[in-house]
Amino acid sequence: MTPSAASSGPGAPGLDIPAVSVTPGGTATTSLTVRNDSDIVEAYTLEVVGDCAPWATVAPARISLYPGTSETVTITLAPPRSPEVRAGDVPLGVRVLPAEHPESVTVPETTVHVEEFHELRTEILPRRRRGWLRGRYRLAVRNEGNTPTRVSFRPEQAGEELRFGFVPAELQLEPGESAETRLRVRIGKPVWFGKPAVWPFTVHTTDGAAEAQAEASARPAAYVRPPLEAEFVQIPIFPKWLLALLAAILALLLAWFALVRPAVRSAARQAADEVVQPRPTPGDGKNGQSPGTGTGTGTGNGTGKEQGGAGPGVPGGGSPGGTGPGTSAGGGEQSSTTIDVETAGGQDKTGSYTVPQGKVFGVTDIVVANFQGDEGVMTITFGDRKITTIALETFRNQDYHWVTPIEIPANATVTAKVSCAKPGTPATGRQAQQCHEVLNVSGVLANVSQ
Repeated sequence: MTPSAASSGPGAPGLDIPAVSVTPGGTATTSLTVRNDSDIVEAYTLEVVGDCAPWATVAPARISLYPGTSETVTITLAPPRSPEVRAGDVPLGVRVLPAEHPESVTVPETTVHVEEFHELRTEILPRRRRGWLRGRYRLAVRNEGNTPTRVSFRPEQAGEELRFGFVPAELQLEPGESAETRLRVRIGKPVWFGKPAVWPFTVHTTDGAAEAQAEASARPAAYVRPPLEAEFVQIPIFPKWLLALLAAILALLLAWFALVRPAVRSAARQAADEVVQPRPTPGDGKNGQSPGTGTGTGTGNGTGKEQGGAGPGVPGGGSPGGTGPGTSAGGGEQSSTTIDVETAGGQDKTGSYTVPQGKVFGVTDIVVANFQGDEGVMTITFGDRKITTIALETFRNQDYHWVTPIEIPANATVTAKVSCAKPGTPATGRQAQQCHEVLNVSGVLANVSQ
């Protein structure tokens, strides 16, 4: 093509640019013929100006012409496939600057037609949703094309179990604009038991502008978007573990009513019978002793008028742990004492209680407390009689009871000897520095008469 000449004054070149169309992401070229109508040799610098300048180049960018000669340069257009390059007519200008006569600069112009392209970026979140009857999803859409479009959605599922709802049902998007729509999926029938049911489905996104363009040109759409795939996992109302738990609870209830409850009631009844059973006193004549008898000559507290009479008294030397020959106990009162023993690991220590002068102590109950969980051995002695030896690590609280009191004579001692192997850990959570045991002794403290 031979363009027509144009002049703008002395030394102005003759030039013209034909119009051109270009598709974003592709390239197109047009040409410009520069003619030197001056009478001197002239050099020209060429530069693309206008909205096309970021994606247009001219080559060569500098030429030199003799008077009356011309040269054609190539303008290359390469717009990116981006929403920023809008579809439509865009002005293109090339500034031609003469070196010798810069005042004769000219800017020939033409029109570049940027063609439309359609592209959508879609995403569904989350890809999998769990629920009893319904699930909610988000569809994010971005218009990556260079022309406004109307976006609609079409769900698809193999059966007819699922129901779909889009809010909003359509989106109007400008180039480069993003938006979201909410998708609600619902199923009519619940799953009561068993495994979860998986319902896959797809969502097709429709570009209204692309469909209209395809219908107008009687050609299929140039850009086909893959459908969005997602799943709705319908979980059962009653999972397997709940059924197993209910079965286990039912079995425990049956075992309780059939086995444990009768045994507990029997044990409770036996314990109640033992509590209400009358407890013998030191003078009740048990263990083969006759009231008021003994090896000594004391008269006791009975009403008998002879030695060894039949009046009520206290046991003599024939009772376990008795006060010994020649003594008998008068009426007494309930009494208790506490022996507290602390000792370091690897050491022994003894705590004691001495029966007062002129008294006899009839022991009926003892309680041993190992509240720290110490390890070692405790030996309990009444006078010269060893009552028990127990390992500390086998208990925290231990109690002993006697129907017939164990009598400890005057000036005799109740001792608790602790051999500490290892201090335990109390409720504070920090290991103790010493073993610490407590012995409580209860019974009847009575006067002794000769």
